[in-house]
Amino acid sequence: MIICITSKGPKSTDPVEERFGRSPYFLFHDTEKGDFDPVTNKFADAAGGVGPRAAQVLIDRGAKVLITGNVGGNALSVIQAAGIEVFRYRDGGSVEDAFQKYQKGLLGKMA
Repeated sequence: MIICITSKGPKSTDPVEERFGRSPYFLFHDTEKGDFDPVTNKFADAAGGVGPRAAQVLIDRGAKVLITGNVGGNALSVIQAAGIEVFRYRDGGSVEDAFQKYQKGLLGKMA
C-alpha cells in the first residue's frame, strides 16, 4: 500500500507539513518495500487552487492514504472521490513519527 505524508523536507526524519496543498514535499511510503520516496510539490508556491492540483499527484502515484495536518475542502473532495483515506496529524513531529502513529491507529480520520 502507498501512504503519502506531507513533509517540510525530503527525508522521513523531516517534520510533517500541516498544509496539504502548500507542502514542499510529499513522501510516499510503500509499505511493501518499506521505503520513502520524496516528491517535490511543484504546486506549493502557485497562486491559487493548489489543493486539487496537488491531489492529482497522490492519485497518479497510487496513494491509498494521506497523512497531513489540514486539507482544504476542494482538495479533500478530490482526494476522497479517488478513494484515498485522509488522516490528521498535528503533533509537530517527523514523517516517521506520523507513520508510526498511523500504524498504531492513533490518528483521527478526516470525514
